[in-house]
Amino acid sequence: MATMTEIEEARDFRGANLDCRRCERYALAVSGTCVPGHACVHDRYARRIDRFFSRHPELARDYLEHPYFEVRAVAAKYLDVFHLSRLAADTDETVRQSVAQHLPAASARLRSMRSDPHREVRIRVAGRLPAEELLAMIGDPDYFVRQIVARRLPVKWLPRMTRDTDVEVRRVVARRIGPAGLDAMSGDPDAGVRQEVLTRLAPDRLGRFVHDPDWCVRHAAAARLPLGLLGLFADDPEPEVRALINARLSGHAGTAAAGDGRDGTEVRHG
Repeated sequence: MATMTEIEEARDFRGANLDCRRCERYALAVSGTCVPGHACVHDRYARRIDRFFSRHPELARDYLEHPYFEVRAVAAKYLDVFHLSRLAADTDETVRQSVAQHLPAASARLRSMRSDPHREVRIRVAGRLPAEELLAMIGDPDYFVRQIVARRLPVKWLPRMTRDTDVEVRRVVARRIGPAGLDAMSGDPDAGVRQEVLTRLAPDRLGRFVHDPDWCVRHAAAARLPLGLLGLFADDPEPEVRALINARLSGHAGTAAAGDGRDGTEVRHG
């Protein structure tokens, strides 16, 4: 006889064996729609709890105060808005995460969860609220929440995040912000942010990076600069930057020579 493994055992969240005869849903067990070790509201495994509620969603409202947080968290998936809102202030963050995931995106209750004490809850809130409701979260204490806000916030409000304390947040901002804000970020203290900025600026505006303290930034700028402005970088102290300048100028000279017919080919005009 095979030894029963832990995951096969039908136990409740306290570790006690489940006894269907003592359960308030015993009639369901008799009918076969509640099966110990597979679909049971009192099992310690969330998947089995979910199977129970998927078969009996109308019973979810009866378990808003169940002592096991997983039961309340799974029940949240099957609740109507009124009962779901009652769990928004649950003591367990896993339950509140489930609530934030299932409340209507435009609901006032979801807006009220923008200041939830747990970051995982606020992450879900930031990912689901309408973009116009995210302005209140630009100062969230968690960097990842602010990253989500920076990805979804309307562009017109992104200038308020150009000085965020987190580099990754500012990089997200630099990828989306409008032209005026992009100019302001060209002097960002982080080289990675400045590189994000220069990839979006018009090539004829990249001369501003000629004295950038990071040679990688200058190299990236020189790679996009119009040929007529390459002379700005001719005396760059970094050999890699000067080599790029010379290669671009040499390549242009070679192309021009070929176009003039100096290699013996016919040049057609007109």
